[in-house]
Amino acid sequence: MAGVLRPAPCTAPMDTAPPGLTNVEAQIRLARVGANAVPDVRVHPWLHALGEFWSPVPWMLEAAALLELALGKNVEAVVIACLVVFNAVIGLVQEGRALHTLAALRARLALTASARRDGAWTTLPAVDLVPGDVIKLSLGGVVAADVRLFSGNVLLDQSMLTGESVPVEAGAGFKACTGALVRRGEAEAEVTATGARTEFGRTAELVRNAKVVSSQEKAVVRVVRNLVGFAFCVVIGIAAYAAFLHMPFAAILPLVLTAMLGAIPVALPATFTVAAAIGANRLAKLGVLPTRLSAVDEAGTMDVLCVDKTGTLTQNALAVAHAQQMHGTDAAHLLTLAALASSDGGQDPVDGAIRAAAAAARPAHQAAPPHALTFLPFDPAAKMSAATLADPDGTVLRVVKGAFAVISAAAQADAGAAAAASALEQQGFRVLAVAVGPPNAMRLAGLIALSDPPRRDSATLVAELGSLGVGVVMVTGDAPATARYIANMIGMTGDVCPPGPIPPNIQPGRFAVFAGVLPEQKYKLVKAFQTSGLTVGMCGDGANDAPALRQAQIGIAVSTATDVAKSAAGMVLTEPGLAGIVAAVREGRATFQRIQTYTLNSIAKKILNVFFLLAGLIMTGHAVMTPLLMVILMIEGDFLAVSLTTDNVRASPAPNAWRIGKLTIAGAIIAVCVLAFCCGVLATGRFWLHLPLAELQTLSFLALVFGSQSMLYAIRGRPHAWSVRPSLMVVLSSCAGVAFAAGLATYGVAMAALPPVLVAQIFGAACCFTLVLDGVHWQILRSLRIDAD
Repeated sequence: MAGVLRPAPCTAPMDTAPPGLTNVEAQIRLARVGANAVPDVRVHPWLHALGEFWSPVPWMLEAAALLELALGKNVEAVVIACLVVFNAVIGLVQEGRALHTLAALRARLALTASARRDGAWTTLPAVDLVPGDVIKLSLGGVVAADVRLFSGNVLLDQSMLTGESVPVEAGAGFKACTGALVRRGEAEAEVTATGARTEFGRTAELVRNAKVVSSQEKAVVRVVRNLVGFAFCVVIGIAAYAAFLHMPFAAILPLVLTAMLGAIPVALPATFTVAAAIGANRLAKLGVLPTRLSAVDEAGTMDVLCVDKTGTLTQNALAVAHAQQMHGTDAAHLLTLAALASSDGGQDPVDGAIRAAAAAARPAHQAAPPHALTFLPFDPAAKMSAATLADPDGTVLRVVKGAFAVISAAAQADAGAAAAASALEQQGFRVLAVAVGPPNAMRLAGLIALSDPPRRDSATLVAELGSLGVGVVMVTGDAPATARYIANMIGMTGDVCPPGPIPPNIQPGRFAVFAGVLPEQKYKLVKAFQTSGLTVGMCGDGANDAPALRQAQIGIAVSTATDVAKSAAGMVLTEPGLAGIVAAVREGRATFQRIQTYTLNSIAKKILNVFFLLAGLIMTGHAVMTPLLMVILMIEGDFLAVSLTTDNVRASPAPNAWRIGKLTIAGAIIAVCVLAFCCGVLATGRFWLHLPLAELQTLSFLALVFGSQSMLYAIRGRPHAWSVRPSLMVVLSSCAGVAFAAGLATYGVAMAALPPVLVAQIFGAACCFTLVLDGVHWQILRSLRIDAD
């Protein structure tokens, strides 16, 4: 089980012990290299707040508010400003993720260290350590800097950096990393690197710099970009045609402002957040806690999931996988002998696993085991532990347990035992040998293979994600043989990536396992997949996974993960097991469908608004909508349509993807269909009923409201509006929107009044139009292959 990530020991002992530093020399070095601490980079909250007002949607709203103020429309300006603030407040909730992760990382560092200064041992703050200091490593302590041991022996747990499940025996010449935990022994070491120059510091720097733009952000920017470009061209056409009609500038400016307002997807960012919040609430009930809302719908777009092995796919607990007895010794007796040569109650995970297996394997009717007379704990130099036993008949025996090479030499094992040990090691097991007998005539009792067993649901996770079209790759710091063995056990049968740098433009299907990788390489692998255009998930449990968890679009920390991993991740599994990952994918795809439907509705509606202003100008020679009516339309339409985030949908069977270009084309075609309905209503009022301009403006407002409601119902279903029952919130919001618009028009609030009969006739025509549009929209989405998402 020895992983390739262990810092390579220098087996040759150092000629002389370093003398340590004087306090004067230490202060000089401290001034030159800086404190032994992870950089504390804090961003002022006001800078976060100001950043929320600096993006395409706020720009358009801010420009509209300024124009309203210039025209003396103070109420309209205040309403638009409130919309800007509303979106900013929602965005601020999601800030500060990197700072939380760095804080958790700093909490894992040692606070004090025992160092030799001026020839005497003294306890000083770990931040004051400098290269060249001599420090003492003691049981239960945390290594305070990158060091090189020059005396003593310790058992080091470096899993927080390397991810290895087995602690490392460290002696003279061994290079240990910051944050390692001393499980046994005592040693002296010389500091070789501090602060940001340590392996731990470089990991923290990766976490701080890791940043990926979510598909949500990209989608919003592209939608706004497309709508702005389209609106700009149409607004120029409107202004040009108005000038051709010799309309006064005072009439052209409100017309242009109305067109601008009609093109702004004001509620789009808020809708993404609301939809993700609703999905997050559903996931919380399934044992998944999203800590970054964008991760909810990102889970629906995930193409590949990188999974850490130790503690994620496996239990991060050593267990006896196989006991191979020899010379007539049965497995239960072999484990009993090994347990007698293991410490009881210590921190050595190997001894703990053997004692647990012996207790489970001992038959209830078994005779009393041999009695231990003496016990010698594991000696790193001799690479074995030993015990003197007394059989029930009084015979004194010696039992030893340790590395196969050492025990086999003492017991004179045959070639068959060596072949058996080699076969087990090639399967990724850590192999120990046990010998028993008189001190001068010991024989090999058997071999014990230890491994970190997979979780019970790991194979199910791989199979279910595969059926959902999500590729799974293992990313681990452990040895290739161990990784391959675990991968085969859980159904991952692909190749193992050769050691070395991560290949550029790599694809998930090329390798199933990436073994022997450091935190920086995990981070680079995630970025390489992203460079290939994939949406990447990362699932892990340790601080060594934090940079990759932070960089991935969907970082997932298991329930047993460290605080560092949980802080870096976008989702945390709150219950044991991995079933929450599949639940997150399914809920993410449902959330994506809701957001996509809203986005299509928003695109079509904005294109409709601008086109209708141009068509109305051509038909009447006047502006058929005022800025105030457009603001009311924005509030009624955009925010009531947020109810689509609660709608009933069918999750897609494959990963989703944002196709904003195709979505814009579909929105434009649908908008033209609804435009025909709205123009028909306006033409009826203009040429048949001969309504005056004020009533035509009210008629136009109702045509847009009722036409938009028709569109909302037509596009929400796949393949038809009645294929999936609308949610109660969608129905209630729709009724509220219709009643609100009809009430304003009937009573003449903020617009000229229309007869209730006429209002009802327009609504009835819109209901009939819904059936026509329902048949058209499905053909549009299918021809553009949007329905596949």
